[in-house]
Amino acid sequence: MIASLGMYDMAHLKNAHDRLWRAIRSELGFGPNALTRGGDPWEEWQSSDLLLGQTCGLPYRARLHDQVALVGTPDYDLPDCPAGYYFSYLIRRRDDPRDLAELSARGTLAYNEPLSQSGWAAPLAHMAQHNLRPIRTLQTHAHVASISAILDKRADYAAIDALTLLLWGANDADAVALLDAFERTDPTPALPFITAQGRDTAPIATAIKRAITSLAHEDRHDLRLKGLIQVPKADYLALPIPSAF
Repeated sequence: MIASLGMYDMAHLKNAHDRLWRAIRSELGFGPNALTRGGDPWEEWQSSDLLLGQTCGLPYRARLHDQVALVGTPDYDLPDCPAGYYFSYLIRRRDDPRDLAELSARGTLAYNEPLSQSGWAAPLAHMAQHNLRPIRTLQTHAHVASISAILDKRADYAAIDALTLLLWGANDADAVALLDAFERTDPTPALPFITAQGRDTAPIATAIKRAITSLAHEDRHDLRLKGLIQVPKADYLALPIPSAF
């Protein structure tokens, strides 16, 4: 069996994620002894051995929704955001005075992946509301790499998953001070927990809820985990898929 919680598994959070998985496994009564790390997420997401994984909203609606079972959506208690939803901060260097229109026309947008809701689909939708589109882009393969690209001036702006920015920033206050979150995108359903198609999702969801409740306050705080929400599948599928797909 495979259990993977890799979407926010930053180095300083690995121990907390390990404790979360042990709590889930204890509540569930079975499962692998340890989280899978370093594997191909697409292979894991589509594996019949998947017990618990987490994907992004865009891969889920574009390719996975009819291949996996939706377990639930974590509530990360984000500021001014509905439970079970998230958004992206548009960030730039603090010493860069350009607004979004100027950045889109002359700057470089760093983005993690073309199948990322928060790093690609969300900023494109946000910019389209203002009749804007990025003129230059730089693919970085990870949100944290997009942040680094801005800090070292290989790119000028990016849309970063709000939770990623908060979790990363909690561990690097000096770097955060160099950035400006100058706009935010509309909320969309957060990154869903999934399991292999045909597996009973109810006991897994119950185990996750109980595990979150049983976690030490410090771990819940560090992971920003408040609970598990049942966001309807239709809410994920209702969002548009960027024209590149």
